[in-house]
Amino acid sequence: MTDPDRASTQAASTPDVVGADGVVGADGRLAPPPDLSAAAAAIFGNRLSVAERYAGLLATTGVERGLIGPREAPRMWDRHLLNCAVLTELIPSGLYVVDVGSGAGLPGIVLAVARPDLRVSLVESLARRTTFLTEAVDELGLDRVDVVRGRVEECVDALRPADVVTARAVASLGKLAAWCLPLVRSGGSMFAIKGSSAEAEIEEHRDAVRRAGGGEPALLRCGAGWLAEPVTVVEVRRSSMASGGRGTRRGKAGSRRPAEFSDDTRGERRARRGDGGDHPRI
Repeated sequence: MTDPDRASTQAASTPDVVGADGVVGADGRLAPPPDLSAAAAAIFGNRLSVAERYAGLLATTGVERGLIGPREAPRMWDRHLLNCAVLTELIPSGLYVVDVGSGAGLPGIVLAVARPDLRVSLVESLARRTTFLTEAVDELGLDRVDVVRGRVEECVDALRPADVVTARAVASLGKLAAWCLPLVRSGGSMFAIKGSSAEAEIEEHRDAVRRAGGGEPALLRCGAGWLAEPVTVVEVRRSSMASGGRGTRRGKAGSRRPAEFSDDTRGERRARRGDGGDHPRI
């Protein structure tokens, strides 16, 4: 875990970033704008300061490394943090969550910040992204989170079956079902954060979802009490009759030991920085 003094020094050396949402100051935090402060406080509770630090990381390091577009920095809270955080409405306490194609940690890190009761694995294939994720997890002190570098199909044997698999802006619903449902335990759920095309995707990919072992996709709305525009989520439950897919494909990540979330193996399960060679995402 990053030393607090070191983190403060790093934050102090980072230039202030000014945007519509405010300023990332010497403490590395980006506070929510006034019109979203009540929603942020309600959703994150006593973890709001951690969420502000993560927002600051996204607006500075995330932008500098090309993980977040520079035009997104002023919309960090409404478009990214709160958009992901309201997904916690759908996730019961104490579950194991796998975030596929985690990118800069959206929604996986946001869920871990808002809900420290969750265990979270962040799956990402690109080295520069897993490097950022690992640094963010350390700096934010997220002890129940690990980072797994690899293609999602390589991770079927590397991770224990998840209660919930999440994905945001990764692929079409049919592809997501084929990639994600093998990671889900029988009866567990895949939650795909989608936009206005969600209903059309359900109609188009219903058969593909069924072939992948999923049940009937359900269209859900999150954050109606806090956000001007609720977040659209498609839930697909893994059928108890699904034949699986676990153990059928192994790759670099698949050859690793299953994640156990014990303190003494946490470092072994972190993203391997290796030679920095990137894999195509997913």
